[in-house]
Amino acid sequence: MDLNTVTSVARPRAREELGAFAPGDAWLAGGTWLFSEPQPDVRRLVDLAGLRWPSLRANDDGLTISATCTIAELYAFEPPPAWTAAPLFAECCRAFLASFKIWGMATVGGNICMALPAGPMISLCAALGGVCTIWTPQGDVRWMRVADFVTGAQANALMPGELLRSIDLPAEALRRRAAFRRASLTPLGRSAVLLIGTSARDGAFQLTVTAATRRPVQLDFAAVPERFELTDRLHEAIPADLYYDDIHGRPDWRAHMTRLLAEEIRDELAEARG
Repeated sequence: MDLNTVTSVARPRAREELGAFAPGDAWLAGGTWLFSEPQPDVRRLVDLAGLRWPSLRANDDGLTISATCTIAELYAFEPPPAWTAAPLFAECCRAFLASFKIWGMATVGGNICMALPAGPMISLCAALGGVCTIWTPQGDVRWMRVADFVTGAQANALMPGELLRSIDLPAEALRRRAAFRRASLTPLGRSAVLLIGTSARDGAFQLTVTAATRRPVQLDFAAVPERFELTDRLHEAIPADLYYDDIHGRPDWRAHMTRLLAEEIRDELAEARG
């Protein structure tokens, strides 16, 4: 879609060229949402492509994902064999249910910043202990967990002029066992419930609930919990008004499916531990 209110486009090549961010400005990465509907308040686009951030950097500490890394690049990434949770990359990429054209343009950072409950990059990065690196307009850097970065449906923790630079996934999280469950009302529908469970080498168990809720919810246990314990914690952690309500699923159905899929994940990871 043409954005006929845009009067200028900035193409910085380095951070010092970003300049001041003013009302009417918009960061442009993949643009799959920005160009999908009218943006009457946008006057200037700041194109991030010229910054040429490396899409993916793997080392002994884990994986750094640039905010401008595309879904196609993440899907094609070949992780080290020791990263047993890495199959989640493909699972979450496929949860987009999007065409190859979208995969080639949509970015990890854009999906996280949009903060849609169904955003699968939020699910992936929150479940794997992702930490956001955020550039401030004053030239500083701050860090925040992905699980805290998304504060509600289409709401995030960025302050005016701030920019998501990258997401770091720690090696410890990437070496966990992982289980993935997703549900929607139709075979090709938007995710209405998306849960990821992980089990660490010391037995610690974490469940990350997304899509069903307005923001990510994480439950931590010292070991794989009993079913009643998991159900009780879900009830305590997710009040009725935190479940999302839209055409893709009623809150009561999302709550029911959350409990059901959480039990499946619990059983799968309990069995894997023997």
